[in-house]
Amino acid sequence: MSDIAVRVMGLSKQYRIGARQKDHGTLRDHLMSNLKSLWRRNGHSTSSISGDSGKSSERVVASGAFSALQDVSFDVKRGETVGIIGRNGAGKSTLLKLLSRITEPTRGRIELDGRVSALLEVGTGFHSELTGRENIYLNGTILGMKRAEITSKFDEIVAFAEVEQFIDTPVKRFSSGMAMRLGFAVAAHLESEILIVDEVLAVGDAAFQKKCLGKMEGVAREGRTIFFVSHNMSAVTRLCERAILLDEGKLCLDGTSHEVVNAYLHSELGTMSAREWSDPLKAPGSEVARLRAVRVRTMDGQSTEKFDIRKPVGLEMEYDVLKSGYKLMPGIMLWNDQGVCLIDSNEHDPAWRGRVRPPGRYRSTAWIPGNYLAEGTMFVSVSLDTLDPLVGQFYERQVVAFSVVDSCEGDSARGDYAGKLRGVVRPLLNWNTVLNSENIQAEPVVTEPQRRC
Repeated sequence: MSDIAVRVMGLSKQYRIGARQKDHGTLRDHLMSNLKSLWRRNGHSTSSISGDSGKSSERVVASGAFSALQDVSFDVKRGETVGIIGRNGAGKSTLLKLLSRITEPTRGRIELDGRVSALLEVGTGFHSELTGRENIYLNGTILGMKRAEITSKFDEIVAFAEVEQFIDTPVKRFSSGMAMRLGFAVAAHLESEILIVDEVLAVGDAAFQKKCLGKMEGVAREGRTIFFVSHNMSAVTRLCERAILLDEGKLCLDGTSHEVVNAYLHSELGTMSAREWSDPLKAPGSEVARLRAVRVRTMDGQSTEKFDIRKPVGLEMEYDVLKSGYKLMPGIMLWNDQGVCLIDSNEHDPAWRGRVRPPGRYRSTAWIPGNYLAEGTMFVSVSLDTLDPLVGQFYERQVVAFSVVDSCEGDSARGDYAGKLRGVVRPLLNWNTVLNSENIQAEPVVTEPQRRC
């Protein structure tokens, strides 16, 4: 038995640009198409998908094609957890749809050794009119599970999703969070050999995100293969030993997760601590405002990747306001390398609070004081919302990063202790120690502290 779970060879996917006219096939055509789709998704020990193998029922009226993936090749061994990263439009979702056999490649071939379960978006594969209970059995059946297999996992799935009292309620009445939790629980608990997860951490509270990561770590230890797509770089480095970087449909880098994430953070005309968008058409945003740059800088304006724990850190975002008449609220989020959100802060500059902002280039900076953050790698996300009503104009996840280095000079919160310190923040607190000389009579002992980094 081969140790290769997934083999991708010369994979390309093109989409036609232009108006489409559908050929209305017969009832037999529709039934056969649905049966073939179900057969492709069902559980067989080895399956493959090849390009150039079928006829389209759609005619393209206007010519033109868009390449979502171009000649992508890689192998994944059993038990590997592989992160797929890249910017919006890089081809990540297209690759997952091909791997999960939702669509077929234009060229190339995929060989899958094992059953595949996928969670590509909230409620994927759920029928809104069916209850949570019925959808668990429906999903399991589509994945090729026998009823007894699904039943043996049923209670565990429901408990993990935390939807016990709603399990016999139609899914259409679920909140997006409930649907996401149940969808992840089904995909992670059913006995498929290959698990595909797309941005499961984008929805849900911090406790459930941590629960998801823990479950995926457990799935990996069981020897199952995982594809994990996320904009959360700290989650990728924590969960995955290996990562693949896609850009404009091409495979740019395949290596260890730390190596690939570092290369990704250094891309786009910037360094790890600074990123700029020179082309406004490619910059994140909308017709109201667009992001132009994000930087981590010192008090004297220098962009740097390493900060002394005692020094302030400036998180700066530069953006263009394109349309007048809007009240804006810039925001930043700071994450550590364990996936914990340390800071979620919105602008409180009294000069602009509640004011409509005229068009122009703006620069907003949030300052984190020295002796506040703990040592380690930090990831910065930025956002911009319009108010009244609240509408998000852009949100770039973990767009830049920097590291905090603790001092060994004895004047930080560490003092003269050289061991590992716990905690997500490390403020230099005011301490006061008093010797009760009435009860304790002792000569003070003066020693030279041992300072070790």
